Amino acid sequence: MLKICNVSKYFNDVKVLDEISLHVTRASIVGLAGHSGSGKSTLLRCIQGLETPESGHVDCCGKIGFMFQDFQLFPHMTVLRNLVYAPTLKKKTNKMQSIAKAEALLNDLGINEKKDAYPESLSGGQKQRVALARSLMIDPDVMVCDEPTSGLDIATTNDVSALLKRVNKLNVTIIVASHDLDFLIKLCDRIVLLKFGKITTEVSPSQHAETSLLLKSFYDSISN
Repeated sequence: MLKICNVSKYFNDVKVLDEISLHVTRASIVGLAGHSGSGKSTLLRCIQGLETPESGHVDCCGKIGFMFQDFQLFPHMTVLRNLVYAPTLKKKTNKMQSIAKAEALLNDLGINEKKDAYPESLSGGQKQRVALARSLMIDPDVMVCDEPTSGLDIATTNDVSALLKRVNKLNVTIIVASHDLDFLIKLCDRIVLLKFGKITTEVSPSQHAETSLLLKSFYDSISN
């Protein structure tokens, strides 16, 4: 589904990604864990094509949707307009069909009543739903999420986890970067731990307390 082969990325003289290789199977949920500077966001941007590796390559079968950490909603557009803008740009798709699809997604995510609101009037959780709906407008095969729970409270974080699981059940592969290990343990099939642009270990979490403690021990070890 998605193959990352020996990807390295530099910013000036700093090697942010160091020969990263990762194979992600279809309809799985893979978490990228690590502290700031570990390379999580850069790896996501290389997957999406927003950054070009100095070496190595990324192969993906299908369309990729991207959820930015800061949502990247157009402040001068309503929620509905944010969703339909890209699909209807240069008349790539029928406007009425795009509006119907956008309203259906907003309804599924429980925020259809906000379709005429502007981003500044939305809560963090509502903005997150809008960002998710916008990403789903292109019917992605892979959803890439950068810190989707940053700044959210526990209840909203749980809502985001539930939403991503619903998206995954639609046969969408999800790759999510987060510093919140508890969030990743509950959500992901696999967790990849990064330090200084390298993969230090991969684990398959479960709900057993022993496994959670082991994962947190790994996480603590790469922070030192």
